[in-house]
Amino acid sequence: MQERMQAAATLPVDAPRALLVGRVWVPGPGGGPTLVTVRDGALVDLSALAPTMAALCAREDAVAAVRAADGPSLGRLDDWLASTAAHGPDPAQRHLLAPNDLQVVKAAGVTFAASMVERVIEEQARGDASRAEAIRRQVVAVVGDNLSGIRPGSAEAQQLKEVLLAQGLWSQYLEVGIGPDAEVFTKAAPLASVGTGVPVGLHPGSSWNNPEPEIVLVVDPQGRTVGAALGNDVNLRDFEGRSALLLGKAKDNNGACAIGPFIRLFDADFGIADVRQAVVQLRVEGEDGFVLEGSSSMARISRDPLELVRHAMGPHHQYPDGMLLFCGTMFAPTQDRGAPGAGFTHHEGDRVAIRAERLGSLVNRVGRSDRIPPWIFGIGALMQNLAARGLLAPRS
Repeated sequence: MQERMQAAATLPVDAPRALLVGRVWVPGPGGGPTLVTVRDGALVDLSALAPTMAALCAREDAVAAVRAADGPSLGRLDDWLASTAAHGPDPAQRHLLAPNDLQVVKAAGVTFAASMVERVIEEQARGDASRAEAIRRQVVAVVGDNLSGIRPGSAEAQQLKEVLLAQGLWSQYLEVGIGPDAEVFTKAAPLASVGTGVPVGLHPGSSWNNPEPEIVLVVDPQGRTVGAALGNDVNLRDFEGRSALLLGKAKDNNGACAIGPFIRLFDADFGIADVRQAVVQLRVEGEDGFVLEGSSSMARISRDPLELVRHAMGPHHQYPDGMLLFCGTMFAPTQDRGAPGAGFTHHEGDRVAIRAERLGSLVNRVGRSDRIPPWIFGIGALMQNLAARGLLAPRS
């Protein structure tokens, strides 16, 4: 089914003031991944500023440079969205890419109380969705359904830990949810993310899974947070619930990391304070008529976004090309789809729309990771392409 996307719905509500940067695929000789910004509903080529998004975000003058850039127009965003929806990631056709490239993609988990409780349930259920509802009642009876007031690593958190240990309900997820150390894992390799309008992928062996709508921070090589985007941290609840050692398999599959539609660079109109108050909305529409809606307010996060950045990057771990960091979600769907008590799981063909007013909309259809287009354009291919286009030449 062809996706329906338009610029008006894709862009932030304050698009004329938003400093948006992204990447597109320009087909044909001399084409390839190309940096762009959005101006008056059109895409403007930023190739003269930097060869990669990682290099652009590392520039201390990135905001001023993007505002002053006078590259050629590549056409209306509406036309690019239509081509992306019609053809997907076909290298013979123009389409939008994920806005990030050489940055590693990290993710922080269990950063909201609601999702923390659901992770405990997954663990107790050993990945069996049919057991989830009964375990949910048991866990909530002891833990409660509102842990948002507990500061991770605090004395109050330690007291709760002792109570839970006595009840036999302590969990590795509670450890990272209310303990001193945040969970940070590698979500995707550089260039493995997909953008808006193309399929996301579920491992063919999964029967209990869900989207995770999140805000994604863009961090430069010095550890400075310079922008934000939307992300879908596609998750396999059954795999991770069976064993935490399956986290990599649950989180990193073909098409399992969607980011976009663009990166909004921090400037005088938008910054980390706006991220802290953002509300991320989710709508899932199934071809069977099923509809699921929810939202995740960053105001309810248990660790400040910049604290999460410090857990992921600093003197203990450097990222020379910068990183992107998923901040986690409070959205953990429990609405039944099918059998009573079975909760939610994806069906192939689901349309997943993630939106925040000042970041725009990220839209993807759900497919299987072994059936959607494979990831074939890696770092080596990117370097060859940029070299052939003369974009790696030293700049004065």
